[in-house]
Amino acid sequence: MTYYTSVIIIVWLALCVLAVLVYENARIPQREKIVMYLTYIIVALAALSEWLGVQINGNPNIPHWCLKFVKFWDYVLTPLAGGAIVFSFRSRTTWKKILMFVLLINTIFQVVASFTGWMDTINEMNQYVHGPLYPVYISFYVIIILIVLVEFALFGRKFTKRNMFSLFSIVFFVVAGILFQEIFGNQIRTAYLAITIGLSLLYIHYVEFSQLISDEKIQKQMVQIAIDPLTGIYSRYEYVATIEELDSKEQLPEDLVIFSIDINGLKNANDTKGHHAGDELICAAAQHITSVFAKYGKCYRIGGDEFVVIAHLDKEFISKLKNKFKHKVAEWHGKENLSLSVSIGSATAIQNPNVTVEKLIMLADQEMYKAKGDYYRNSGIERRQN
Repeated sequence: MTYYTSVIIIVWLALCVLAVLVYENARIPQREKIVMYLTYIIVALAALSEWLGVQINGNPNIPHWCLKFVKFWDYVLTPLAGGAIVFSFRSRTTWKKILMFVLLINTIFQVVASFTGWMDTINEMNQYVHGPLYPVYISFYVIIILIVLVEFALFGRKFTKRNMFSLFSIVFFVVAGILFQEIFGNQIRTAYLAITIGLSLLYIHYVEFSQLISDEKIQKQMVQIAIDPLTGIYSRYEYVATIEELDSKEQLPEDLVIFSIDINGLKNANDTKGHHAGDELICAAAQHITSVFAKYGKCYRIGGDEFVVIAHLDKEFISKLKNKFKHKVAEWHGKENLSLSVSIGSATAIQNPNVTVEKLIMLADQEMYKAKGDYYRNSGIERRQN
């Protein structure tokens, strides 16, 4: 077995492994899998045609037409293999269409050249000799490589700079392998080894990019879950996650403060003016909560008209922030509602040592409900209706 034969066998085995990896990858859509399979088949057939051409060249026992037939497919499939990598890209560009057109023109040219001797002739030693129009084929090959480079550049715009660098490193590697063979001739057969390794590296790049896209989608979904869609502040999902994080600590931070806030009269607004009026109150309350407390912690909407702020600040500022919040609420006037009323309670870790975060929330709720009771008693409004 010659060294070149062993290289081609390794190329074929590597392409088979790639096909298995693609088959087992559930992230790759079926349509893209088919494109990848076809790409690997084209490269495998192109490598086989070149290998056959090398093996039977100069063999007097092989008919001339057989060598002619093998070289025809070599000239057709080799440029196709060079451009096959582009076909595995998830993109539709004008350059890809131009590439397909150039490959078609080259195929037609090879069909005609096989009858005219434009590309090669077979001498008396049963060896092929380049014909007068062989430079035309080289021109096609160069154009295809240039289009591949352009397509890589367009495809690379989807990635960050770091990912683009790795992508173009793969391009450089494949082009170098092809140029080594074209420049140094028959003694150096590196084209298909470079293309196959390049396909393997592209598969790794593809998997990494797919994982990045998947991570971004998950991150966006997490953000959507973490944000309350009506008010734009943190949702109950994020609130629970924060509570679990605090609950995992051996001791709560001394500067931890829980604010419990509830809207007064929301049910009455919903019943008499409609839910759009109730939504106005909810959004107004969230806006004022954010403007006052967001600087010191995170603000959550945990229910219909229930809000919680988990903040870190000195206890001396608590009364000041509460008064500032109440002042802003008192000044508010909406389109559907003339005024906004809220009840607020708080509890601090420093004043309640060795308690759990759940207990701290309960203490803040108790103070809030006391304020709510005072509101209804002072206003004379029937509480069960609101």
